[in-house]
Amino acid sequence: MEKTIIVIPARYGSTRLAAKPLALIHGKPMIQWVVERAQQARGIDQVIVATDDVRIEKAVHQFGGECRMTSPDLQSGTDRVAAVADQIDADIYVNLQGDEPLMDPKAIEKAVDLVRSRKFELSTVMVPLKTLEELADPSVVKVIVDRQSKAIYFSRLPIPYSRGPMPESGSELVCQRHVGLYVYTKSALKHFRSLPPSGLEKGEVLEQLRALENGRAMGVAQADFTSIGVDTADDLEKVRQLLV
Repeated sequence: MEKTIIVIPARYGSTRLAAKPLALIHGKPMIQWVVERAQQARGIDQVIVATDDVRIEKAVHQFGGECRMTSPDLQSGTDRVAAVADQIDADIYVNLQGDEPLMDPKAIEKAVDLVRSRKFELSTVMVPLKTLEELADPSVVKVIVDRQSKAIYFSRLPIPYSRGPMPESGSELVCQRHVGLYVYTKSALKHFRSLPPSGLEKGEVLEQLRALENGRAMGVAQADFTSIGVDTADDLEKVRQLLV
């Protein structure tokens, strides 16, 4: 089987929630929850935290995880994954965001399977929107796909525009919620890293648009679980309540 590595980028600095990888959730740092979810996914050879801070490195080692130090000058999580790829050779790399403590291991497996099948060289995950409030929330990234599960577009705004009546629930919407997980073949990761930030990417502040704007197809696996990327203290409290 192809060697598959999950890399979890984890920065100490955050504009909205400082030191969030170390935020405690029922006695464990958030980064530990993410690592443990990743370790439950089948067909994964290695799970590595990629950080720029010795405090995160220390915390990871304390719970028995593997960590690699990367440059603080790297601009994105993908750059951090690519830095680990420079050190450790694999066929498939998974970029799992360090602020996704509710990640479903089966969602990881589905995204990896899209790439292992050779249908796509890049993949990610979507889940149904739960409420109409999520549709209007710019911190919730929306995605629309075609009938072959290929991403058409990602946006912080509601997509597509509809002149008809608003559905009664989020699950009835055409768009779905994008989850912070990416899977790359080694060559796709190398190519993505070589591309400069694109106009769409800068406008939406969504790096996955760099791939679409450069003509790279991205598969989107369908999953169904509660996804909350922790960006604020409110997000952190919601996650604590869900993980009781």
